[in-house]
Amino acid sequence: MAAPGRDGELRRTFEALPARPVRDRDRFAETWWGNAWVSALEEGALDAARLARGRAYAGRGNVDSITVTPGLVVAYVQGSRPRPYRVQVRLRTFSDEEWDLFLDAAAERPAHIAALLDKQMPQSLAECGVRLLPGAGDLEPHCNCPDFGHPCKHAAAVCYQTAHLLDRDPFVLLLLRGRGERDLLDALSRRNAARAARADRDRKPAPAPGIRARDALARRTRPPLPALLPPPAHPEQPPIYPDAPGGPDSFALDQLATDAAARAHALLTTGHDPVGELTLWQDAVRLAAARPGSGLTAGSRALYASLAAATGRTPADLARAVAAWRQGGREALAVLEEPWDPPAGRFDRARPLLLAADLPAFRPWHNRLTHPDGHVQLRLGQDGLWYAYESEPGRDDWWPRGTPDPDPVGALTGLGAPGEG
Repeated sequence: MAAPGRDGELRRTFEALPARPVRDRDRFAETWWGNAWVSALEEGALDAARLARGRAYAGRGNVDSITVTPGLVVAYVQGSRPRPYRVQVRLRTFSDEEWDLFLDAAAERPAHIAALLDKQMPQSLAECGVRLLPGAGDLEPHCNCPDFGHPCKHAAAVCYQTAHLLDRDPFVLLLLRGRGERDLLDALSRRNAARAARADRDRKPAPAPGIRARDALARRTRPPLPALLPPPAHPEQPPIYPDAPGGPDSFALDQLATDAAARAHALLTTGHDPVGELTLWQDAVRLAAARPGSGLTAGSRALYASLAAATGRTPADLARAVAAWRQGGREALAVLEEPWDPPAGRFDRARPLLLAADLPAFRPWHNRLTHPDGHVQLRLGQDGLWYAYESEPGRDDWWPRGTPDPDPVGALTGLGAPGEG
């Protein structure tokens, strides 16, 4: 199977979905179009028992990574034998005429394009003259197992997991019908431009709003200013930045554009920039923390290196600060970097509370309490919350862990057994 990093416009590979409990009476998918896919599978099946076993396989995480190309879904499924089975699910791709009908319907209503960019599939678009979603009998599953059922349990499991992919991104369904996301968005953009040009050409010029200058100057009082336009409901989706050899990271550009649009929208609607008071370092940590995933992965290494260099820090410093920011934002970053001397009260009551919970006597220093074995630490923030940290025993290399809590014992929840020496 191909790795996601080697995928192209017409090939997408999705990592295996984690196991999750599924009951027979539960709806397997979360969206109406995901459930329509499930209905096509179940209505075309010949054996309900095989479907039930396929649901169970999908729920237990037996389906490995899934690769989607035009007209084809391919995945391996772990069955009762050591060697996994190879499953293919075919779906007819659209003709050029069908794509023209679909694109015309999508371009006709701007809400359709906005919904697709928000990973939503409007029902009116899915039924726009071409049947986008499969019906009973449209899915053609094949498996190299010895079971000749239609479908076998392995193929049913792949179809059920594919419904989850459609839930997350309806462009997976459009790829199955034969067109990639970027190709579709480019085609929609061209159609929008052509429609706008035709509308401008056919539209008669409207009279300019306002009043004549001589009328305005003749009056003793100036006319009122026109009413402000209503602010947009949301910041809108930024444009898609193409990848270019040697060019900037398109994902990082998209992240920065999305962040700038959100800040501008907040300033327009509230008059306040939510991050305007951050320092350069705090803003760099905030941007890095917004990157999906955790740690210095291959995808985030370039972004971390750029932000660290701009702030005079190392990528390791930034990774530690990101962990603190994700723990509690600006307050948690201050707890990481700024020791302080708390007044008597909450800090002094913490050690008896820890002893009452059968924990050893923690060593105090400023706003910090450290386990005598040196592997767990509590830090009191100026917001009154306790923040948990962990380090390898004997090393002064503390990393934020867990969720802040007003109770010092509660802040240690989920850190293993700190009381064991």
